[in-house]
Amino acid sequence: MKNTYLRHRQPESKYERIVKSREMEYIEFDMLKLDAGAVYNNSTSGYEEGLLILNGKCSVSGKDFDFSNIGDRMNVFDGKPYCVYLPFNTLYEIKALTDVEVALCRTPSDLKSKPQLIKPEDVIVKDLGKDNWQRKAYLILDERIGAKHIYIGEAIVPAGNWAGFPPHRHDYDNLPHEVDMEEVYFYRFDKPQGFGIQKVYTDDGDIDETYTVKNDDTVMISRGYHPVAAAPGYGMYYLWIMAGKNRKFLSTLNPEHRWIAEG
Repeated sequence: MKNTYLRHRQPESKYERIVKSREMEYIEFDMLKLDAGAVYNNSTSGYEEGLLILNGKCSVSGKDFDFSNIGDRMNVFDGKPYCVYLPFNTLYEIKALTDVEVALCRTPSDLKSKPQLIKPEDVIVKDLGKDNWQRKAYLILDERIGAKHIYIGEAIVPAGNWAGFPPHRHDYDNLPHEVDMEEVYFYRFDKPQGFGIQKVYTDDGDIDETYTVKNDDTVMISRGYHPVAAAPGYGMYYLWIMAGKNRKFLSTLNPEHRWIAEG
């Protein structure tokens, strides 16, 4: 049976389109891997982009901006990231100063804005949950950046713990309680054989999917609750990319499991 929302990446690929145009309403997602000294040139065209440095060091430059020598992490578990926000119709160049991996996250935009560098000290850290559903969230490209649709963060989940729990959704514009935001998760684990379990389901059962997620897997979440669990012994990381008309960090808990947060 086809995995409707799950995508596997080829780790040896230097450039791979993972979430392609029209697979989701807003989000497109590519992975870029450059050897030290290599250069990648592109234009954002009709999109805004968040360039999230997963590991390694690079420079990002273009007309009237030059973000040099950015990226401190050896891997995604090694602290907070650098990220570059680029508005639509921006020509840019990424030059690898070491071997580097960059997540290219994009959404349609016609918003006039300026390129911005988000440094590790700009990243907001939130400790969420408790007991075996405790995890750390990094808010990176959020409401503080004048983007149109895109919202980017990361999560660090201890081995054996749940995240996105109690199960939550962001399917409907119902301010101030919930906003309609689609989402993409991209996974890494602290050991190459690590894995987790991802659920995606709706109240009416129209969607009810369960996936085993491993290194470099991506899950597309157009709607529905989407809790995830890391297998015992394996710390889990995921990059999350959200996008919607109302760009806010708001969600609704599954009523059946809300008591866990209230207890």
